[in-house]
Amino acid sequence: MTIYTLSREQYLPIPVAEAWKFFSSAGNLATITPPDMQFTILTKLDDSPIRKGMHIDYIVKPLLGIPLKWRTEISEVNSPHSFTDKQLSGPYALWEHTHTFEAVAGGVRMTDEVKYALPLGILGVIAHSILVKKKLEHIFNYRKTVLEELFGKYKKR
Repeated sequence: MTIYTLSREQYLPIPVAEAWKFFSSAGNLATITPPDMQFTILTKLDDSPIRKGMHIDYIVKPLLGIPLKWRTEISEVNSPHSFTDKQLSGPYALWEHTHTFEAVAGGVRMTDEVKYALPLGILGVIAHSILVKKKLEHIFNYRKTVLEELFGKYKKR
């Protein structure tokens, strides 16, 4: 199994507590997911923040409008500094996404690190190079744009 890593870093002009409040509310994931993915959260959520062991079910249409069910578990929580979600079932052979929040002058540095693998052996490797890598870059580029629209652009001090 080939394991890939996607790493992204973004600075926002908000305190860590505000970043944590936004990202630890699972309902906000739909806000920062591209509309073309038709991301729908199936789990009934309340206003409480994520917690270790929490399961979240989704339907997502990442390619060609084909709906896929996806279930993740919040596997680690270190409020307000980091949390990790892992796929329990879904399109990947492995999906582990760690979100980290660090206070910096004038705001927060947010880091996303995703370790992922595709099923189907060599077909998965080919799909990664042709489709999946570009789709993940599209998702995280969209997320960056939306977060800047919501919270403003960071000005380095």
